[in-house]
Amino acid sequence: MLINFKRGRRIIDIPLVRIRPCKTQVRRKYNPELLKELAISIKQNGILQPLTVRKVSSAEYELISGERRLRAAAMCGKSKVPCIVISCSDSQASIYSLTENLQRSEINIFEEAQGITEIMSHYHMSKKETARKLGKRPSVIEGRLSILDLSAEERELIIKAHLSERHARALLILDDPTDRRIVLSEVIEKKMNVSQTEKFIQEYIEQIKIEHFQKLRRKAVLKDMKIIENTLNKALDTISTTGISALTDQSENEQYIEYTVRIMKPSPVPFEKRIS
Repeated sequence: MLINFKRGRRIIDIPLVRIRPCKTQVRRKYNPELLKELAISIKQNGILQPLTVRKVSSAEYELISGERRLRAAAMCGKSKVPCIVISCSDSQASIYSLTENLQRSEINIFEEAQGITEIMSHYHMSKKETARKLGKRPSVIEGRLSILDLSAEERELIIKAHLSERHARALLILDDPTDRRIVLSEVIEKKMNVSQTEKFIQEYIEQIKIEHFQKLRRKAVLKDMKIIENTLNKALDTISTTGISALTDQSENEQYIEYTVRIMKPSPVPFEKRIS
């Protein structure tokens, strides 16, 4: 990517009111304490590194890099900030802003991924083209974008626990959000590294498979038992049609189900009736 600086890279003071934020700024949150510290430093020592802007109209500039410095300058009452004005296109400005954030700012992995997505969407860039402009492999961009499939709640937990992008990608193996939440809680509680997380997830998946098989097996057994029960009931109905009385009893324990059938013997014919 080529950025054309104006002749001599002259630094000029520009009023804060004439500087607008970059349209594709990836930073969404700023640590208030760190901003306060930076504001104190700027008040005492001034801005040591100029901001980078580009002119978008006769009276307005767009910020390319230096969002934190701009905010801190406003906090300490500065009305102007030193800037280097560069000449570049919209897409170049967005790429440059994102690259500067990746190299210098404390943006989290999801802000970075979201920034890449917005640039790709806004400028209709492919993953391959985006990777080339950012100086990264397409597989890296692919992996980085994949973590946006995690929910907002999952992202927040990952950020607070200071987990890495590899932690986040490992969770995507689990399709069920409930499973991901269970695993994520365990990973955070036990402070697992990436290797431990990947191993734990594989073990969790194996356990799910075992439980699923056992569940299917129990359903099959219950189905077979229902067939046996229906068969016994039909047999008893057949016996009852002959006039023979039959009693049934059922009990079960952890090992087996027991059916007891008692068939009443016919009453003996009195001797007197047999010889009459």
